[in-house]
Amino acid sequence: MNNSQLTPLVGMAVGIALGFAGAFGGLGAFLLVLVLGALGFLVGRIIETGEINLSGLTVKRK
Repeated sequence: MNNSQLTPLVGMAVGIALGFAGAFGGLGAFLLVLVLGALGFLVGRIIETGEINLSGLTVKRK
């Protein structure tokens, strides 16, 4: 499974987690999950590539 097939699945999982946090925990829990998710994404990106390069997340059109 390449990266373009995995991205929608990860996005859906993050959306579900944020939805549950917002529904059951309120705005504070929603924001906490959002911030910790972004922090985890950045740490994972640093571990994977050794640098913070977010240019690969955008779609390049020709």
